[in-house]
Amino acid sequence: MTEILFRGGRIFTATAEPAEPAQPAEAVLVRDGVIAAVGAERDVTRLASPGHDTVDLAGRLLTPSFTDAHMHPVQAGLERARCDLSEVYGPDAYRERVRAYAEAHPGKQWIDGGGWDMSAFPGGLPHRRDLDFLDRPAYLIQRDHHAAWVNTRALEIAGITRDTPDPADGRIERDPDGTPSGVLHEGAMDLVGLLTPRPTAADLEAALLDAQAYLLSLGITGWQDAIVGSYAGSDDQLPVYLAAAASGKLRARVVGALWWDRGRGAEQIEDLLERRARAAGLDRFRATSVKIMQDGITENFTAAVIEPYCRCGGTGLSYVDPAKLGGYVAELDRHGFQVHFHAIGERAVREALDALEGTDPANRHHIAHLQIIEPSDLPRFAALGVTANLQPLWATHHAQMDELTLPFLGEERSSWQYPFADLLRFGTRICAGSDWPVSTADPLQAMHVAVNRTEPGGSVHASYPTAQTPFLPGQALDLATVLTAYTAGSAWINRSPAGAIEPGRPADLVVLDRDPFALDPGEIWTTRVAMTFLDGEPVFGG
Repeated sequence: MTEILFRGGRIFTATAEPAEPAQPAEAVLVRDGVIAAVGAERDVTRLASPGHDTVDLAGRLLTPSFTDAHMHPVQAGLERARCDLSEVYGPDAYRERVRAYAEAHPGKQWIDGGGWDMSAFPGGLPHRRDLDFLDRPAYLIQRDHHAAWVNTRALEIAGITRDTPDPADGRIERDPDGTPSGVLHEGAMDLVGLLTPRPTAADLEAALLDAQAYLLSLGITGWQDAIVGSYAGSDDQLPVYLAAAASGKLRARVVGALWWDRGRGAEQIEDLLERRARAAGLDRFRATSVKIMQDGITENFTAAVIEPYCRCGGTGLSYVDPAKLGGYVAELDRHGFQVHFHAIGERAVREALDALEGTDPANRHHIAHLQIIEPSDLPRFAALGVTANLQPLWATHHAQMDELTLPFLGEERSSWQYPFADLLRFGTRICAGSDWPVSTADPLQAMHVAVNRTEPGGSVHASYPTAQTPFLPGQALDLATVLTAYTAGSAWINRSPAGAIEPGRPADLVVLDRDPFALDPGEIWTTRVAMTFLDGEPVFGG
């Protein structure tokens, strides 16, 4: 029998309802990987056996480990192993990183990778000529994964010319004379992406395990992979999850959201049932959710909005026909699937809510991103039992917001963005995620934004002129609420047994290097993970 006693610091149990502060405790006893007791230190200590181990918190915070309700770890792991642009910013920095990568990998047929930011370029658009110094084709995915930057050689290999029509679910960016300029939006990404060299099974496993190790260092012991299928040139990740779970290499608690192919209809549900069944009986992985991407993003005007965008017109794209969406969702619901929506624009949010009318709240359906919500739709989340899956990191003033979003939404619609506090006021259940590698996976950076609505220090956007001006500060959350969303809230969405510190739950725990509740709110971002425990075993730090 192994026992660990945690004492000497603040303990955040996350056992209250998501909108309420967690109940206080002074000590936690873990026995054989399970939480055995929580309460006053003198009472819990009496229950410990002789020879137990002790973790002295020394004034630090002990919290349940984090669950990320929306991320893409395998894709992130692949990008970390390729030409990774996510840690630099600006056209010159991107070109230098690409040049250095190409020189270090002379045998690679393609220069592939990603992480560039639209806000680094005039109008949000890089150009093929900036990659034409390469002697090989290039395919670099935008940080948001809604566009790709390619060079002339890649366009030639794909046969994309001024005469190539836009696909129904995407757009080829063009110069004034109609020549493709080197940016492919949404479904147009596949025109080149599917021609790039495919990762091997070994590549995918290495990417998953690299991502897992990194996430454990951030205190994340569970997640929902928001695309398990083939999308925008990516490969189906179901086999790597099944193999890693069967071999025991997957330690985290994971739900895979099976990709809804927007080019097909209800006939694909039989395939989804078969894919779910392949994961049945596995301890660490379940394929019980279905991901429906209903629209794109505001920055390239593919987010589905009700009134036309200012200056440029158009109302974005609804990728799944709204007239058919409700029928698809109803059938998925009848089969016991959880539906996980991507919805950015207010029309897409409304279409998702309409489709979820009459579904079973026990299936724990949720809508992610929720950048814009028309105010009359706010009460519908709680009324329908739909969870709001928040990505707090985006709710700040930065170049992508101030230069590529606000001018095209208009004043009133801009005020409807990321309405976290309003959702809570209507009784909405919330969970939280990062969308990594679109954004950093670090939950503490996201919590900083949720509380302050400003950029964390150290962010590539932190020096932007308005980055420290709170963005719609009336929609801020308190730290207890967002910490609960990242623990109990996201664990609930995944039906994970973790997510709270109470007897009988697995000891998935995190020791932070300080107590963020004792900090000035503007310093929350300085908090780091000191130790991560999974089933009572230290898997990071210590």
